[in-house]
Formats: sequence, C-alpha cells, structure tokens
Amino acid sequence: MEFRRARRPEQVASRRASILDTAEAMLAERPIADISLRELSTQVGLAKSNVLRYFDSREAIFLEVLDRRWSAWLDEVEPLVRAARAEPVPYGRAIAVATVLATSLPRHPLLCELVGAMAGVLERNIGVEAARAVKARAAAHTARLADLVRGELPQLDRAGATHFAGAVVVITAGLWPCARPTDAIAQASAELGCPPAAEAFATALTEGLVNQLIGLVVRSS
Repeated sequence: MEFRRARRPEQVASRRASILDTAEAMLAERPIADISLRELSTQVGLAKSNVLRYFDSREAIFLEVLDRRWSAWLDEVEPLVRAARAEPVPYGRAIAVATVLATSLPRHPLLCELVGAMAGVLERNIGVEAARAVKARAAAHTARLADLVRGELPQLDRAGATHFAGAVVVITAGLWPCARPTDAIAQASAELGCPPAAEAFATALTEGLVNQLIGLVVRSS
C-alpha cells in the first residue's frame, strides 16, 4: 500500500495514536529489549522511515507509552489515596498513603517495566526536542503526585512532597528488575527459602515508600 503522509493535525494525531496503541500492545506481551523498531513498524503497517516521521526513535515511542501508563496510574490511585484509612499509630496517615501507592504499582507491570527502563535505556536515544517533552511530562506527573500526597499530609512541605514523588519512581525502577528473575534465579531463590519474586517486590516497595514518606514528614515537622 502506498504511504500517504498525514498532513492535517487530526490525521497526525490519529497516526501517532495508532503507533502508540501498537507499541503498548506489544509491550504487554514482550519486554522492551525484544521489540525492534522494524518489527513495530511492520505491526503498524508502515515502513520504519515513515514511523520516524512521527516519533524521534523507538525509545521515544516507548516513552510516550510510559506517559500514558503513568497518567492512567495516577487516575486510578488518586481516589484510593483519598479513601485510605489510617491506623491509630504514629504517622498512621503517612503509612496509609505510602502503602496504597506501593500496593497499586504491582498491578501496573507495564508502568513498572517502563519506569525501570526510563533513565538507563529509553532516555539514551532521543533528541533534544523529544527530551524536553519527556521531561515536561515527567515533571507534570511528579507534581500531580506531590500535590496528592501533600493534600493528605499537609504537614509535608512542598520540597518534601516533590522529593517523595520522585522517590516513588526511583525506588520502583530500582526494585522492578528483581521482580522478573530468570528461571535459574527463581529456582535458586526458592531453594534458599526466599519468597516469590513478586511478593518480595511488593514487600520491599512498601517498606521503601513507607520509610521514605515517614522520614520526610518528620523532617518537615
């Protein structure tokens, strides 16, 4: 089929959305490293050069999928945080907020996968314009989460809330690779009596976020 370049804004938006939808579907089935730009282009029905008319690189496509998943996660978790019940213990509200966030993230493996690859892989192959857009979107998501947390913990200052929102990303990215071990590592861990990787990830994430948030609340008080 002859390629016809999208010229009107709505045509460009539609073409970009189709590419992102395809990338997201592929990422739901396979890791990032296993998906080439050529294969993605074939799935979309375009030549690789034509896909690059709409995105800076393969990595830029995946970063926009990350933006979608990040936004969807925030939409889901916002009412959950506001409805969280705090136990009558010291820093109970901070524990409740951090626990809700930590509990929700494992339900979004694609988000965790993309966050884990963001700094070390995906941001390594984009141009300046794409980088500006990526960082602007990330800053907006961080600010949204910071506002949500600060709304539940008004004693937390702006700097502390922003730091925590960034720490959610960093801690998730650091722990996520351990949640997807090879068969050999999973078998060896089980022989040593270690908990399943998914369980260990959820526990470590909860501990990390709870301790981080309590510490920031203490420092702000």
